[in-house]
Amino acid sequence: MARRVRPGRSGVALVIAMGTLTAACAPPGGDSPQPQATSAAPVSEAPTCGTAPVTMTGYFETGFPLPKELTTEFTKQHPNVTWDIREDQFAVLTQNAPRLLADNPPDLMRLPQLSELVKDNLMKNLDGYATAFGWDKWPASQLEQLRLGQGGRPRGEGSLYALGLNMSMTGVFYNKKLAEQIGMSAPPATLAEFDTLLDKAKSAGITPIVQFNGGATGGLAFPLQNLMASYGPSGPINDWIFQKPGATIDTPSNLQAVQHLERWIKAGYFQKDVNAVDYATMMSRFIDGQGLFMFNGDWESGNLDKQMAGNVGFTLMPSAQEGGKLATMSAPLTFGIAAKAKNADCAAYFLNWVATDKRAREIGVEVGGSRPLGPADAYMPEVAQDTVTAGTLAAGADIAADNGAMDFIANATGAIYAKGWTPQLQKLVAGEQTPQELLKTVQADYSGQIEGN
Repeated sequence: MARRVRPGRSGVALVIAMGTLTAACAPPGGDSPQPQATSAAPVSEAPTCGTAPVTMTGYFETGFPLPKELTTEFTKQHPNVTWDIREDQFAVLTQNAPRLLADNPPDLMRLPQLSELVKDNLMKNLDGYATAFGWDKWPASQLEQLRLGQGGRPRGEGSLYALGLNMSMTGVFYNKKLAEQIGMSAPPATLAEFDTLLDKAKSAGITPIVQFNGGATGGLAFPLQNLMASYGPSGPINDWIFQKPGATIDTPSNLQAVQHLERWIKAGYFQKDVNAVDYATMMSRFIDGQGLFMFNGDWESGNLDKQMAGNVGFTLMPSAQEGGKLATMSAPLTFGIAAKAKNADCAAYFLNWVATDKRAREIGVEVGGSRPLGPADAYMPEVAQDTVTAGTLAAGADIAADNGAMDFIANATGAIYAKGWTPQLQKLVAGEQTPQELLKTVQADYSGQIEGN
């Protein structure tokens, strides 16, 4: 079943680290940690990992194979480098990040929101590496979300403090066999058509949307942000996420989005135990054919191509308006180097290798399902057109062309996901919160966290 292509568009569209290094790895001008996270160490030439044995320490997110696949391939190509990797769920990783970066800093770390970490001088400024490796010549949009001003704000400008393993995005996966059962011959072109399909699925005894919303991470933030993109422009949401002065999440179009999500909840379009379902359970249920749609990211494309070969489609969230502009959550899979990392140069070399090495870019597409970061003319592997990976890659081009990418609303502050969005969305499901108060509460939490920092 082909992905929807809007009339008038010509073609393919793309929608949303540790041990001591030898002197050969030290940055020219010194190898000591920076006294301030806002001060970049001088790097006059691109460093390497040298030839002496190096053990890199990493703190990664559990359940996502791409980083470990890349580190394994890196060791094949650089046998002197081995990895000592710890993994945790994203919510735990987010909670542990400040303490770990201060007390036992890894060389390379999967990062939550950056502002507070930069403010507290816990992240290494990568400007010197950007010059040495040529990252500053990449398309500026790849790095915008990873730049921060003095003291950690605003985001979107200033120095570079992280890099992405790829540019991930979210959208809607669907089970093709279940779609056929309700007469869905193509993805919905409007939000009204999507609602009709959800109702048909429920009437046919099929769970319309398999989603997670249990534990410390509210997975209903995924469909909510897609609904926000459906109802309104991405610019004001990015301003809020980037902590621009005066920005608010409590807007009329976002209220429409939360109200629409509430209608889905009350209509029974999510499984009844959605507040008890974690991410792994959601994936297991979708792969097992227990639901028609799933809001998730392209990082699962390679996995779904293996587990459900030929039976998964992908589409962007349709607009609430006929012919409306598409937008989606799209952000780098963010990794940074601790300010006090022992092997910072080797970590930077690894990040550059991920973006420029031919085999690394193939892994990024095959396993990560996303377009790797890197130069505009960098090698891109061919992907079979009947795969969901081809669909997600194609969807990102559309979003890039429309400039419709939004960062994740959970990245606005370090605590807004765990203390704002997640409990409020869980209360919405339980009937203990209204859409109006949900946005007001999240905005108040956001303002308090910013003022407190």
